[in-house]
Amino acid sequence: MKLKRGKQESSEGSEGPKGKMTLPLALVALISAFGSSFQYGYNVSVINSPAPYMQEFYNRTYLDRTGVPMDGSFQTLLWSLTVSMFPLGGLFGSLMVWPMVNNCGRKGTLLINNLFSIAAAILMGTSELAKTFEVIILSRVVMGIFAGLASNVVPMFLGEMSPKNLRGAIGVVPQLFVTIGILAAQILGLNSILGNAEGWPVLLGLTGIPSLIQLLTLPFFPESPRYLLIQKGNEEQARRALQRLRGWEDVDDEIQEMYQEDRSEKEEGQFSVLSLFTFRGLRWQLISIIVMMAGQQLSGVNGVFYYADRIFESAGVQSSSIQYVTVSIGAINVVMTLLAVFIVESLGRRILLLAGFLLCSASCAILTLALNLQNTVSWMSYLSIVCVIAYIIGHAIGPSPIPAVMITEMFLQSSRPAAFMVGGSVHWLSNFTVGLVFLYMEAGLGPYSFLIFCAICVATMLYIFFVVPETKNKTFMEINRIMAKRNKVEIQ
Repeated sequence: MKLKRGKQESSEGSEGPKGKMTLPLALVALISAFGSSFQYGYNVSVINSPAPYMQEFYNRTYLDRTGVPMDGSFQTLLWSLTVSMFPLGGLFGSLMVWPMVNNCGRKGTLLINNLFSIAAAILMGTSELAKTFEVIILSRVVMGIFAGLASNVVPMFLGEMSPKNLRGAIGVVPQLFVTIGILAAQILGLNSILGNAEGWPVLLGLTGIPSLIQLLTLPFFPESPRYLLIQKGNEEQARRALQRLRGWEDVDDEIQEMYQEDRSEKEEGQFSVLSLFTFRGLRWQLISIIVMMAGQQLSGVNGVFYYADRIFESAGVQSSSIQYVTVSIGAINVVMTLLAVFIVESLGRRILLLAGFLLCSASCAILTLALNLQNTVSWMSYLSIVCVIAYIIGHAIGPSPIPAVMITEMFLQSSRPAAFMVGGSVHWLSNFTVGLVFLYMEAGLGPYSFLIFCAICVATMLYIFFVVPETKNKTFMEINRIMAKRNKVEIQ
């Protein structure tokens, strides 16, 4: 794309100095990821450790109210509601993405979203004092809505702010904070810290603190320059935001590129979800994000985490030590996602997705074998531990962080909010489905459940290999042109 260049090459220039990581850009990435993505991860795993104490509280409260102990099946129902209300709330949150980011902006949506998290944290933290378990279940829905919005808006916000040569690395930061949130919940949930009869309300209530920090600090940072220019038509504000984020005055190239994107989209106007599904020019982009988001969740990552405790138990790990093994797996997840931040710009998105799904499918296949043979061959139980670790490494480098980066990159400003709404809904619906179906799958198929996950990994990998282009170091317009060829449409 040939555009006039100023004296100082801007970050969208194809040669010359690339966009660099400036302090405002680094801070806005850290604040939005810590205040939003961290909490998503934290709430995914926070109720695992204190589950027995929380169930005991449900029982005790019911007994105090009615004078009769809670029926076992009713308790199971209440607990499965407590667990599954979070992804269900996530689905509701995803459905709010499109109207909120278009009306309130990216930064505005994140700020409003904090109110959900703070309200839920206060309710969960005081639930034991108030002697009500219903409030915990309600709060899990509210926390899910928060996570549904956060998991879509943060990658969009950071992707629109980043120069093209850092977009992948900054785009992986939200997923890095999801894994740090999971690890923080695992560590704080240890029996010796807060995962006990006295500590669990504090453990649940802590989730409000990152939101409070974000609410107090994010207003000092700029809104997405693309939103300001293309959707609000305010070039002056967009220019100021860009100058602050890039650390130099001459941002003409990027402003030009945004105008070019704006012109090429003027005919279509803002996309709703319905128009996204019927517009031929975005057909392959839409199919790609649905396949990647479904593949990410249906590849069995939650099943592997769920199964991990039992795999370690069968390998002879003491039940008192299993908590610590789980924490070490959480740490591996963080380290590998951190590695993805550093390698995504050199290796590219496509190779990380392909390598990740390949490693996951191989791990699932060998794990099936190892679980079937572990009663007859003594060392097979150790092989299953290796498979779990290999699976988590595979998922952390590609399938977990990259799909959200790809949604930002494959869609332009007018269609991006609707695309995140679709991708987010597929993500949470698939997450909810695995949570719901996995127990039945495991009861019916046992270790063979992992063969289903293996098949999904292979199918997703083949789709990416044949359809998804490499988007590293390209402007949004360049990526749009590559996809236009596949969609067989002309771009003005």
